[in-house]
Amino acid sequence: MIVPAPGWRCRQDRSGSLRCRSMTAPPYPQYPQGISDKSKVVAGILQILLGGFGVGRFYMGDTKTGVIQLVVTLVTCGIGSIWGLIDGILILVNGGVDGQGRPLRD
Repeated sequence: MIVPAPGWRCRQDRSGSLRCRSMTAPPYPQYPQGISDKSKVVAGILQILLGGFGVGRFYMGDTKTGVIQLVVTLVTCGIGSIWGLIDGILILVNGGVDGQGRPLRD
């Protein structure tokens, strides 16, 4: 009996041959390791335009900060949306990281 290496899924085809594929290899191309698939420009623009609702942060995968921005905007009757505006400018100037800690792509 042949035992596949960890991380591989194998099955036998009709001819009796063993076909294996990696369970960790995604079926789509990825960006280089360490770089997010989210754009810095898109995140910054979303945050400037809809930052009071935390939309840019939700786009980046940072749901915790997005929810906090939304709550602050609602509790302050819209005045807290200034945080989103400033945050969007900082994302455009300095960049940022996505929800997994990877830097946003340009």
